[in-house]
Amino acid sequence: MAGNAREPGTTVAQRIVALLGAFDDQHRRLPLARLAERSGLAPPTAHRLAAELVAGGLLERRGDGTYAVGRRLWDLGLLAAVQTDLRAAAAPFLQDIYAATLATVHLAVREGTEVLYVERLSGRASVPIISTVGSRLPGHATGVGKVLLAHAPPAVLDELLAGPLPRLTPYTVVQPGTLRRQLEAARRDGYATTVEEVSAGACSLAVPVRRGSAPDAPVVAALGVVVPSLKRDRPRLLASLRTAAAGIARSL
Repeated sequence: MAGNAREPGTTVAQRIVALLGAFDDQHRRLPLARLAERSGLAPPTAHRLAAELVAGGLLERRGDGTYAVGRRLWDLGLLAAVQTDLRAAAAPFLQDIYAATLATVHLAVREGTEVLYVERLSGRASVPIISTVGSRLPGHATGVGKVLLAHAPPAVLDELLAGPLPRLTPYTVVQPGTLRRQLEAARRDGYATTVEEVSAGACSLAVPVRRGSAPDAPVVAALGVVVPSLKRDRPRLLASLRTAAAGIARSL
């Protein structure tokens, strides 16, 4: 259950947060009963709050009776610093990577143990990509996620490694010991890779984006590419990513 806001003792604000939290990348449209279930609200409460949010433009009600995120909520989301400062600083460098590699390019930030994709440029190569701007994926299965988790606070890593780790493909690393070693290597080497951990036929390479040029500057995002194989072009891709990440860091 996404919202998990059982009504006794909850404020109106908490109920609204729970209602909006019922939506995610896998649940973009919800009928009222499912909206109430995922938010942990009684159906009459969910109906009343949803109607008020529709009136305010934060939700919209489709012709089939389902609810979806409204345009006004999207507009407000674009004002978040991660959407404005980071995307604005990264935009020209993402274009440079795409021009140099023709690969799918990702810019992502960490939310808990997941990664949130804040920008994506689609590559020309036929590689299965399941990420979209605004979507989330388990961090342990993605290149950008492993980079971000490698620099996450210890409490986040403890939560992650306590498991269970979801398996997206037969190649997803779900052994805590193996994952810990991979994260240590990503922190030491300054990059992370995956091979078909999210979808078959897709490999990724990612580097950290720091706020500033100091070696110990905080990691605020990860920059990555998705390609069919890393066997031949890894040095070239890594050089492009590191050059771009340094440029973004100077712009933040």
